[in-house]
Amino acid sequence: MAKIQDDNKLYTILRPFIDYHVRKSFRHYEVIGQENIPQNAACIFGANHTNTLMDALVLLSMNSEKKVFIARGDIFKKPFIAKLMHFCRILPIYRIRDGFKSVKDNNAEIIDKAADVVRDNVKLFLYPEASHRTKHSLKQLSKGIFHIALKANEQFGHEKPIYLVPTGIDYGDYFRYRSTALINFGKPINVTEYVNNHKEENEAVIINNLREMFTERMASLISFIPDNEENYEAIWELTKIKAGFKGSLPERLERNQKTIKEILEWKEREPEKAEKLFEKVNKFIKKRKKKGISIFSVTKEKPCHTVLWKTLVALLGLPLYIVAAVANLPIWLVTMILKKNFKDKAWGNTISFATETILHPIMMILCIVLTFCKLPWEIALSSCILFYGSYLYFVDFGEFLRRWISDVKWMFNKKLKNF
Repeated sequence: MAKIQDDNKLYTILRPFIDYHVRKSFRHYEVIGQENIPQNAACIFGANHTNTLMDALVLLSMNSEKKVFIARGDIFKKPFIAKLMHFCRILPIYRIRDGFKSVKDNNAEIIDKAADVVRDNVKLFLYPEASHRTKHSLKQLSKGIFHIALKANEQFGHEKPIYLVPTGIDYGDYFRYRSTALINFGKPINVTEYVNNHKEENEAVIINNLREMFTERMASLISFIPDNEENYEAIWELTKIKAGFKGSLPERLERNQKTIKEILEWKEREPEKAEKLFEKVNKFIKKRKKKGISIFSVTKEKPCHTVLWKTLVALLGLPLYIVAAVANLPIWLVTMILKKNFKDKAWGNTISFATETILHPIMMILCIVLTFCKLPWEIALSSCILFYGSYLYFVDFGEFLRRWISDVKWMFNKKLKNF
């Protein structure tokens, strides 16, 4: 029987196409910490889960290496979906909420298959939080990833060490298409070495200790605010205002982490003052969002200067933006309709990626056929080149206009600026 990690010609053909469109989905995309990944070893990666299917796609597209993923089992209920998932190299894992029978009947076999994946030196990726959530935090990690690591160690740990590699995905925005994505790999845990050094401990103790270490290392890779922090929104708002958005993605992450740490330490020292500030910030957030003002505008040091040059750019770029909007009407209209049918807004970026990936190539082919049949080749070629980049221009300039309008509102809103 074919293994999930075995080569597949159709998958190999489609993979570069998907990777390319994933990269297009982000204005800035960066991978750091790759030196922490053990080479020619059995590696199991655990990443935070915040942005539905995009979490898997950004990890898949970081390089051309073969990868296998594990997703929650309830997605695999329908036979067609199960086959599609297998084709995409995604294994199911079942949780207690899926029913004790599902866990008992299926997970032992899945863990064996997962162990076999890493035995073949194929990288295995899991999301140990077990469900996605659009927060800069971490839920308690499930035990599945550690069971797989221990099973792999039991089967072939004497041949090569098993590593757990903490992975952080830090997005600039969970809901807006063409935001930013930073993938950050941390210092791995040598499971084989750990087990050999703690032979006196039973499996339950080993799993709990590994989970504690792994959680700590994952948290250090993202803009992390503790999950039990009731003032999450206020702390994240203060972090964005103080840390700002300048510099590279790793520099932004470092500033965010430093700022969050300072805020939490200050809260410990002066809880009453902190509580009053957080209450004030929460009111500010509500008013800012009600007025349609972006946090990017709030962080501007000289909003007047920003508004002046942005107004000029907006006037110059608006005609082309309108043309791009008309040319790409099917893509953004289908995207809007699909998003409205999803209650979970976290699926927004996945939907945007999927519609662009499917519809843009089809429309590009139509553009080539129609223009080269009806127009001189010079004009047809120019038209096709312009159309090819028009959707990204539409999205990026649309975001530019949104922030420009926000800057204008912020500049003239004295009450909110003095809040």
